[in-house]
Amino acid sequence: MFLIVQLICRFGHTLQKLCCIMNNNIERLYNIANRPERFIIGLMSGTSVDGLDVALCKFSNTGMDTEIELLEFETVSYQDDYRQEIASIFSKRNVDLERVCLLNSWIAQVHANMILECLDKWNRSASSIDLIASHGQSIFHAPKSLHKHAKFGNATLQIGDGDHMAVTTGIITLSDFRQKHIAAGGEGAPLAAYGDLLIFSKKGEDRIMLNVGGIANFTFLPGSLDADKVFSTDTGPGNTLMDAYIKKHFPGKYFDEQGQVAAAGSVNSALLAALKDHSFFNEPFPKTTGPELFNLEYLDKAKERSATTGIGPGETMATLNRFSAETITSAIKTATGEYAGFQFYVSGGGMHNPVMMKNIAELLPGSDFKSTAALKINPDAKEAVLFAVLANEAVCGGAINFGKGRNGIPNVSMGKISFPQ
Repeated sequence: MFLIVQLICRFGHTLQKLCCIMNNNIERLYNIANRPERFIIGLMSGTSVDGLDVALCKFSNTGMDTEIELLEFETVSYQDDYRQEIASIFSKRNVDLERVCLLNSWIAQVHANMILECLDKWNRSASSIDLIASHGQSIFHAPKSLHKHAKFGNATLQIGDGDHMAVTTGIITLSDFRQKHIAAGGEGAPLAAYGDLLIFSKKGEDRIMLNVGGIANFTFLPGSLDADKVFSTDTGPGNTLMDAYIKKHFPGKYFDEQGQVAAAGSVNSALLAALKDHSFFNEPFPKTTGPELFNLEYLDKAKERSATTGIGPGETMATLNRFSAETITSAIKTATGEYAGFQFYVSGGGMHNPVMMKNIAELLPGSDFKSTAALKINPDAKEAVLFAVLANEAVCGGAINFGKGRNGIPNVSMGKISFPQ
């Protein structure tokens, strides 16, 4: 009898555990993960600080079976107040720490309200959205190759707290994606390789996904679909130097629209050589960088070394444009060993600059360039979409398979989860 009582007690204890009510938030996440379709909003706020990209995507499946449809896309422009606040702390070694603390929650609330405005415009309710994938606002990127401190590893910082966003919108939010990449041995960038592999790979076609944002980067996708051969790296500046120069010398403008300023000038060979004379361009791939290196101080020093401080805006912009194009194409040639036969798909603000695209095409003769629109993804939405892909994987998939995790691409899922309540 005693044995029977013991068995009943043990069974009862187990039954109690099995019947324990799941935390409502965990249950909600579990249900989202098991749905055949998920609706995820991807957010991207880049180094240009021009606006928040908001991409509503419909997902089914995960991994190499991921199916995605971009349902809605909007770039919500930032007000001058937002730009000024970010400028006060962006890529600066010495900042007001109280300001950083205050902006961490404030940015999240600004972005959350922008999401709600978009949902209202799209006639969709917050309850119809399963997840938000928020990149946040980068304020400093510090790979070890740049900071040079022996006892510290790679580091990066994006602000715009996920908890505040989740509470304001009522939507489960994933954020702070780059930290896991660093924790697993990467540099926190570029993260494009993960989404590129899952939604843009095609058997039988070698592809280069070129993104000309503030910092330019590319992902090589082999037609063999061999994950070990996927490669991704930053190349150096895309638009960041040009945008910074325009903002300083053309008040009220934020970029060289249609490359008009660059088109009015000619390339200064002495300045171009000085701009290219930096150890970053000789470092092995993959590598990352940011405006912490490529900024107006970098330009001013290059002008001093090349005795070109007196040149005008047209000549300066033409040279900066060529600088970006030459470092992009040089990186592609060096990292891949060749580029013949690759299909190029371009995204990012630089693709709208005809001078930039003419320079790149001239330096990669015989190449075919298309935008990601040919792959049914708006090129302006691509980065926001890629963070939505990361959220889909974090909740429903698993570590993305890059074989042995070579080439600086760890086999990890990314994103911290914030619940609305």
